[in-house]
Amino acid sequence: MIYTVGGIKGGSGKTTVATNLAVLLNHAGRDVLLVDADDQESATDFTTWRSETLLGNVGYTAVQLSGVNVRREVAALAKKYSDVVIDVGGRDTTSQRAALSVANVALFPFVPRSLDVWTLEKLARLIDEITPANPELKCFAFINRADHAGQDNIGAETAIREARQLTLLDVQLRTRKAFANAAAQGLAVAEVKPVDTKATQEFNALFAAVTGLEPPHLF
Repeated sequence: MIYTVGGIKGGSGKTTVATNLAVLLNHAGRDVLLVDADDQESATDFTTWRSETLLGNVGYTAVQLSGVNVRREVAALAKKYSDVVIDVGGRDTTSQRAALSVANVALFPFVPRSLDVWTLEKLARLIDEITPANPELKCFAFINRADHAGQDNIGAETAIREARQLTLLDVQLRTRKAFANAAAQGLAVAEVKPVDTKATQEFNALFAAVTGLEPPHLF
């Protein structure tokens, strides 16, 4: 499977989702390729920190690709791996379009306070333009950095449901320091000890919804 974690707004937590997804797929016994197709190179930084923390045993293969090379190289490299996870930047770029054109699954995280009609409309147009080249692409969305209470989460989910191009997942990742603390060490949230049980359970639910696999038990 080829998973693209994308969107057209920065700060939605795409790299956190992509890196945690890649790590859990590896723990589930999959041979994983993580592709950093974001100019900010955050997934590459994560892998560097992971290598330092785990003394070089990152568990997956990581590469950097950009532009049209994303489609060409991923199509070739995917034959060598069980799964490919592509992290793209928060803009409508050639890299993101190339990643979506070759993906099986696209995952779009939304932060509730940054969600607006303009964002959804632009994302919907992007998906519509990609669909002729990749009609089997499945597009999922979910709320990331969700509030612990309040109406923003509900409003965001309502707006997403109205976008016919997206399937809203019944999963939320809440605002938790555990995700940032784990990323600073190059670790998935489930790998940090002591374990943040709530954060781990939330990401495990997302993992299962997106991949259809049983989350690996790391704690």
